[in-house]
Amino acid sequence: MQKKIMLLGGNYFQMTATKAAKELGHYVISVDYLPDNPAHKYADEYHNVSTTDKEAVLALARELNIDGIVSYASDVSAPTAAYVAEKMGLPTNPLKSVEILTNKQKFRDFLYNNGFNVPNGRVFEDYDSAKAYYKAIQGSSIIIKPTDSSGSKGVHKIQSVEEFDMAWHDAQKYSRNHQIFLEQYIEKQGYEIDADSFWLGDKFVFFGVMDQHNDLQCNPYVPVGLSIPSVLSLKRREIAEIELTKLMRLLNMRFGACNIEYIFDKQDNLYILEVGPRNGGNLITDTIKYACGVDLAKYTIKAALGESCDDLKLEEYCCCASSFILHTPITGKYKGLWISDEIKKDIFHLDIFVKQGDVVQKFDNADMAIGAAIIRFSDIKEMCSCMDNMDKYIKVLVTD
Repeated sequence: MQKKIMLLGGNYFQMTATKAAKELGHYVISVDYLPDNPAHKYADEYHNVSTTDKEAVLALARELNIDGIVSYASDVSAPTAAYVAEKMGLPTNPLKSVEILTNKQKFRDFLYNNGFNVPNGRVFEDYDSAKAYYKAIQGSSIIIKPTDSSGSKGVHKIQSVEEFDMAWHDAQKYSRNHQIFLEQYIEKQGYEIDADSFWLGDKFVFFGVMDQHNDLQCNPYVPVGLSIPSVLSLKRREIAEIELTKLMRLLNMRFGACNIEYIFDKQDNLYILEVGPRNGGNLITDTIKYACGVDLAKYTIKAALGESCDDLKLEEYCCCASSFILHTPITGKYKGLWISDEIKKDIFHLDIFVKQGDVVQKFDNADMAIGAAIIRFSDIKEMCSCMDNMDKYIKVLVTD
């Protein structure tokens, strides 16, 4: 019998889940408040309901008698999916745990209370108190970010009082609860790791490790690409998996994809930055599928419908591959895309979100992406070199 799966969100990066559900033969119900989002056209029906309105989504889910619900590539709607599933007796992780993972303050408190490495920091709602706190610790670099945003929106590193005002007001712009997190900046050694993993029962059956790449001309805290296989050492992989397994067990997580971000400092200390209770965006799942054949999006759908995922396992990588987010370091009108002949033949997947003449913004957060690609490489060394210097190979052409 065809099952009904409700997918919260229909943007470009969420199309992966919509297509996966259709390929599995299910009836797909797409929900968000943006009727022009591209994933909706692949669904069987669309409903204009905000994915953060728990009661409205629950009422719709009951009316349609759904069999499962997924928040794919979105922290914002993950608590709604867990809430609806709990109310309807559908497969889900504990709502309380999902709420911890999707709120930066709650997550940092949980890490601290359970003995994990945590940067020093505090949450503020008013400007004066936050600025006084920063002045008291002046001399230290800090990160300012909303407690409840996603897509690296409103995230800034500041090193002076002069930078504080801009960072504070930008973070407030992206915060729904108006709570802003100020925390110690930890100097990482090597790449930040940002990848999808899959938890089943009491262990990771797929532990993903991808290197995050950034464009320092734009915002060094917004990823522009992720590469697989990673250059992370085996020792550090083992440390990360042990600590993250401990975390997932403490949260009583049951199943599903999780997008995990972490760094190591120069003393080899692990800092877990985020664990999103969902697949990642930026074509992470698609790149993993291309590199090793494992389709985590399909397993996400299967798990949400209570179907077995026992055959999921980490496979050997057949190639080196990276996702890349097309972007511009300056604001202007989109003129076109230049791709070097060196890399053109290796672009496996390419989509552009804008048309000639459209105004495009300097890439400051995930919403300012101009397009997305998946690129294959001959080896890890070439991949890292290219991804860290992508402006030599791909340029978004912009005019004033």
